[in-house]
Amino acid sequence: MRRTVYNEDHEAFRATIRDFIANEVVPVYEEWEADGHPPRDFYNKLGELGVFGIEVPEEFGGAGETGFKYQAVIMEETARAGVSFGSSGVHTGLVLPYLLEYANEEQKQRWLPGFVSGELMTAIAMTEPGTGSDLAGITTTAKLSEDGTHYVLNGAKTFITGGVLADLVLVVARTSPYDANNRRAGLSILCVDTKSAGYTVGRKLQKIGLRTSDTAELSFVDVKVPVADLLGEEGKAFSYLTHNLVQERLAIAVSAYAVAAAAVNFAVKYVKERKVFGQPVAEFQNTKFVLADCKAQVTAMQAFVDQALELYQSGELTVPDAAEAKLFTTEAASVVVDKCLQLHGGYGYILEYPIARLYADNRVFRIYGGTSEVMKTIIAKSIGL
Repeated sequence: MRRTVYNEDHEAFRATIRDFIANEVVPVYEEWEADGHPPRDFYNKLGELGVFGIEVPEEFGGAGETGFKYQAVIMEETARAGVSFGSSGVHTGLVLPYLLEYANEEQKQRWLPGFVSGELMTAIAMTEPGTGSDLAGITTTAKLSEDGTHYVLNGAKTFITGGVLADLVLVVARTSPYDANNRRAGLSILCVDTKSAGYTVGRKLQKIGLRTSDTAELSFVDVKVPVADLLGEEGKAFSYLTHNLVQERLAIAVSAYAVAAAAVNFAVKYVKERKVFGQPVAEFQNTKFVLADCKAQVTAMQAFVDQALELYQSGELTVPDAAEAKLFTTEAASVVVDKCLQLHGGYGYILEYPIARLYADNRVFRIYGGTSEVMKTIIAKSIGL
C-alpha cells in the first residue's frame, strides 16, 4: 500500500541509512552479537552521520528537526536488514526527550554537544529488581547532603539498556520519604556520571534477543551527585516519566511493524529459493495463503503506525492512542513473525538466518514500555471501563 507519511527528505535519509547499514553494520554484526554490544566507536560513527542530532536544536550541534519520523525510518531500515544499532535507540528515543524538555540551559550546554557527537552516550535507569511496571514502588534513594551541594545516591537498578557503555545515566530515585497515601510523590531524576565513585556496573544480562543491545544491572553506594545534575524539579519525576510514555510506546509500535514487514520479506525470499519435494516452497498453496495473510496483517499495522506518526507529529497522539498502537502491532507482529519462521522449517531456528533473530528480538515488544496487559487496562479505562 502506498505510503504518504514520509517526504523526500525522509526518503533521502532512508537511502543514507540503508547504505550505512550495508557498509558498517551487516559485515560485522555477528561480532557485535558475540560481544553483546557494538564497539564504542560505532556510536561516534552514528554521531558523525548525524543520527543523534536530528531532533537536537542547532545551537547544540543538531539539525533542529521535530517529530519522530526520522527515528521511525531508522527502525524500519535496521529491521529490514535484520540488525540493530545497539542501545542507540534508548539514547535518542528515551533519554533525549527528557533532556530537551526538562534540562536547564546550563545542562543542555554541558551535555547536548557530546550527546550529538556520540562522545557522551546515555541511558535511563528506572526498573529495579523488585519493581517492574510499578514505578511508584521505586526504593533507590537520593538524600540531600547537609550543606545542600549534592545528593547521596544508594540503591540498585536492573534491565538497564545501554548500561554497560553509558557515560551519563538518568537515574530515577526517591528524594523524599515514601508516602503510602501518594506513592507517586517524592521521585526525582538525577543525571549520574558513570565514572562517579560508588557507581558500579554489575552483570551484563544475557537476553534471548536484542543481543547487541547491552543490558546491565547497576548499583549505587553513596554516589555523590551534584545538585546541578538534578533534571527538572525535585519530586516531579513520575509526571516526567508518564509524559514520555506516548513516544516510547509509539517507538515500540513502529519497531513491531518494521520487524513484521521484514519477516515477510525474508520469508518470501526464502520460500522462493528453498525446494521441497522437487519444487520451491513458494509453489505450495499453503505457503501462498500464509504469506498473503501475513502481508495483509503488515499492511494493517502499517496503516495504524502511519496514522499514529502523523498524530504524534501534530501533537494529537493520546495515551490511549499509543496504547492501542502498541497493543495491536506487538500482538500482530508476534503472529506474523512466528508464521514466517515456520515457513523456514528447521532453518528458521538457526541464528544465521535473520528470521531467527527477528523472532527473538520481537518477543520483548509485548513486555517493555508497559506489558500488553497494561495496555489493555489503559484502553479499557479510556472507554469507561
